[in-house]
Amino acid sequence: MRAGKCVRLIQGDYGRETIYGEDAASIAQQFAEEGGDVIHVVDLDAAKSGVLTNLEIVREIVSAVKIPVEVGGGIRSLESAEAVLRTGAARVICGTALVKEPGLAQALFEHYGDRVVAGIDARDGKAAVAGWLDQSDLTAVELALAMQEKGCRRIILTDIARDGMLSGPNLALLTEVSSALEIPVIQSGGVGNLDHIREIVAHGVAEGVIIGRAIYEHKLNVREAASIAH
Repeated sequence: MRAGKCVRLIQGDYGRETIYGEDAASIAQQFAEEGGDVIHVVDLDAAKSGVLTNLEIVREIVSAVKIPVEVGGGIRSLESAEAVLRTGAARVICGTALVKEPGLAQALFEHYGDRVVAGIDARDGKAAVAGWLDQSDLTAVELALAMQEKGCRRIILTDIARDGMLSGPNLALLTEVSSALEIPVIQSGGVGNLDHIREIVAHGVAEGVIIGRAIYEHKLNVREAASIAH
């Protein structure tokens, strides 16, 4: 979500944006009716600026569906997490703060438990932050292990190079991170068809899979994807 619209970026590049809809709530409702288990929302404005400017739209999305909504982007304080959760969102995704403020990450996990998910976005195996604009020195595995130690209950893992490309998930990275952890990992990035979902399921190392562009561009539909993932 950017400027209140449903969009997708290619490989996290804010200059390579495609707009897929003006009404995020109605699109979320459609996804839910087609069998989605969770609505995954990323506030790209907040991810870049750290300012939560789309809370009202998040509230509309939550009101439009009967399934859980998870929200990421700009969660860089206990107050920002609380503000998002007050919209009715089931959980928040914390990314940049994991690297830049590890003490805050631990406080979030202690305060909100499994309502906080660690979003680990990797470029060439290294964790990226600030809406994917900056890169850290930590590998995805190192960051995932550190978050597990601080009390994290669940991780969303994204390979930025695959995100929005429809070229298939990075199963090697997914397996490496999942194998190092005792907590569940959700795969994000690269899914372009039903066979990609079958590959993820066959590996047996992901709790779930996040799909965006492939649905918007009718490469697959939510009902078919959900039937395979289940």
